[in-house]
Amino acid sequence: MNRGGIAFLVMVLPLLLLAACDRERGSSPPPRKGPGMPAYGDAIVAGSIGEPSTLIPILATDSASSDISGLVYNGLVRYDKNLQLEGDLAERWDISRDGLTITFHLRRGVTWHDGGEFTSRDVLYTYRVTIDPKTPTAYADSFRQVLKAEAPDDYTFRVTYARPFAPALESWGMPVLPAHLLEGKDITKSPLSRNPVGTGPYIFRQWVAGQRVVLESNPNYYEGRPYIGRYIYKIIPDSSTMYMELKAGGIDQMGISPIQYQRQTGTAKFASKFNKYRYPAAAYTYLAYNLRNPLFADKRVRQALTSAINKKEIIHGVLLGMGQVAHGPFKPGTWAYNPDVRDFDYNPQRAQALLAEAGWRDRNRDGILVKNGKPFQFTILTNQGNDQRLKSAVIIQYRLKAIGIDVKIRVIEWASFLSQFIDKGNFDAVLLAWTITPDPDIFDIWHSSKTGPKEFNFIRYMNPEVDRLLEQGRSTFDMDERKRCYFRLQEIMAEDQPYTFLYVPDALPVVSARFRGIEPAPAGIGHNFIKWYVPKEEQVY
Repeated sequence: MNRGGIAFLVMVLPLLLLAACDRERGSSPPPRKGPGMPAYGDAIVAGSIGEPSTLIPILATDSASSDISGLVYNGLVRYDKNLQLEGDLAERWDISRDGLTITFHLRRGVTWHDGGEFTSRDVLYTYRVTIDPKTPTAYADSFRQVLKAEAPDDYTFRVTYARPFAPALESWGMPVLPAHLLEGKDITKSPLSRNPVGTGPYIFRQWVAGQRVVLESNPNYYEGRPYIGRYIYKIIPDSSTMYMELKAGGIDQMGISPIQYQRQTGTAKFASKFNKYRYPAAAYTYLAYNLRNPLFADKRVRQALTSAINKKEIIHGVLLGMGQVAHGPFKPGTWAYNPDVRDFDYNPQRAQALLAEAGWRDRNRDGILVKNGKPFQFTILTNQGNDQRLKSAVIIQYRLKAIGIDVKIRVIEWASFLSQFIDKGNFDAVLLAWTITPDPDIFDIWHSSKTGPKEFNFIRYMNPEVDRLLEQGRSTFDMDERKRCYFRLQEIMAEDQPYTFLYVPDALPVVSARFRGIEPAPAGIGHNFIKWYVPKEEQVY
């Protein structure tokens, strides 16, 4: 629930996705009940299969942490409902004629949840701690493009760049941290990781490990007190159990599965209690290969793996057709997406030929390919609670077995998955998803400099031409030039296949019908969350 905030790169887990709603693609009609009068009170209980890792935003890389942080903190800018940048903690800004200097004019009268005043000191601190080499953050690179940052007074913050940086304005959507609580301290040991203090519409109240996070509406929020009094983030690791909770009234909001959407929610009783939506998610699901593993070093092997996987079969079998094939890291239909990229479609004969070229053959006549005396076998890791990913992995396992590759599947609890496997590079292949941000700058995921601990290029993909294109694409304001860079980048990735890009799913959020004020828009249904309300006579908490 990001209220239209900046969609930072995060690993998607729940999928409680509240992005662009397309009514022509099957979203439900508005609730039949009248709107009722807006009233303060009640609570919304949102289900998630994952638990936050930390509530200090610059240290987090997962969507559970981002969901909570998006309600507790603000950035200087955010996206409005039409995915256009607007002011948040910055009331307005000026950009110099050469595009190299941005002067932010900050809102006055904004207070932190502990009563302290928000000023430019907080913004300057957030900038400095993010670029500090001792801070283990994946978000430093955008701030490192800044040549000079200064706070000439309490309500002015100015940054100057050495060269054009296209995502500059968007980057200041990073949540601002409270300098008075963090300055001079080790941020990695701060109690704010589990007890955050922000300026946002909701105030942190409680975190019961493995159960829930509880937020309370901020009566002093600069945009006005949110109508819904409490936001309860309920952690339910199993999606089937979560759906049972939804039907029983234990939760009010979750992302349902395609089977649930098509076959279990079509009754009049369900429609009277819930509103459901369907739209292409701002995310893609992928199978990533650990390029430190010699098994995947030869791109012919990766090309063969993609050729052996039937993406359409996964979309129809797992998503029941509620998604589209992914051919790269951009969402189809967006300006940076290359519709002519030549990906490796399903072709098991080509897969076998490529593997034979790379030296993999069935030497023991047992159906398993062997090279240098070692069988071709590896393990796919994915996270607990995401049934779609597990089913996708099973289909991939079946298809790879047909060409002589022995695949095992291992499902791991989310926190351990990140800390013990992703962060340590302790995996063969992983089945995960990334969010897709409105700006196509994907430097943090794909540049060869972003392979350090807790950074996003955890597969260690390194391609000098991709590095050059990523650098060029972010260092110009010329849209045509940026487009050329990202089109060419997709062509290279289609050849290299560092991931097998699987699919862009449809997001399928469900919200209890007692909540009014929901306004579907290109930015989703969460952009105006502080305006959602429950009429007094229907409030249950």
